[in-house]
Amino acid sequence: MFEEVKEAIRKQLKLGDAEITENSKIKEELGADSLDILQLLMTIEEKYGIIIPDESLAEFKTVGDIAKYLDDIQK
Repeated sequence: MFEEVKEAIRKQLKLGDAEITENSKIKEELGADSLDILQLLMTIEEKYGIIIPDESLAEFKTVGDIAKYLDDIQK
C-alpha cells in the first residue's frame, strides 16, 4: 500500500524523483498544503471506493500514516 500512496503523492505534488519514505512528513518535508492533501485523499477515495472521515484527516502527518490507514480498513 505504501508504494501506491507514495506514487499518488509524487504525482499530486509533482515531486519527480524526490525521495519519499514512510516517515516523510506530508506538509513539512514534502511541501503539501491543505488543498494538496484534500485532493490526494479524494483521489485515494475514488481509487479504492472508500470514504475517509474528516476526523481521520487530522491524523495523517506522514506518508506512512495514510498507508497504514488504508491497510487497516482493507482488513
